[in-house]
Amino acid sequence: QVQLVESEGGLVQPGGSLRLSCAASGRIVSIDVMRWYRQAPGKQRELVASITSGSSTNYADFVKGRFTISRDNAKNTVYLQMNSLKPEDTAVYYCNTRLSTDWNKGWNNYWGQGTQVTVSS
Repeated sequence: QVQLVESEGGLVQPGGSLRLSCAASGRIVSIDVMRWYRQAPGKQRELVASITSGSSTNYADFVKGRFTISRDNAKNTVYLQMNSLKPEDTAVYYCNTRLSTDWNKGWNNYWGQGTQVTVSS
């Protein structure tokens, strides 16, 4: 059984910073791409950033230059450093990981439980 456990989000003032983490545990053979999504109230879930096993990164335009995604392969953990936060960044943030628990069974996607980030003065 695979679990993705996210760190707590929180309340941050505009212009502030917050770092999220998401650790994968369980019977994991290999981890491919790791992603962060977010979902604001009344809106669809959207991709924020992704990082491949080779550490190539990709960002949504609305976070470029402000957010940084990174990973620690030894810890099966992905991070999202969020700087210069804006009220419109308020959302539930979810990590998503494509990984394999058995080479004979291929790849599957797993989701974290979600963590609330609120940007407000």
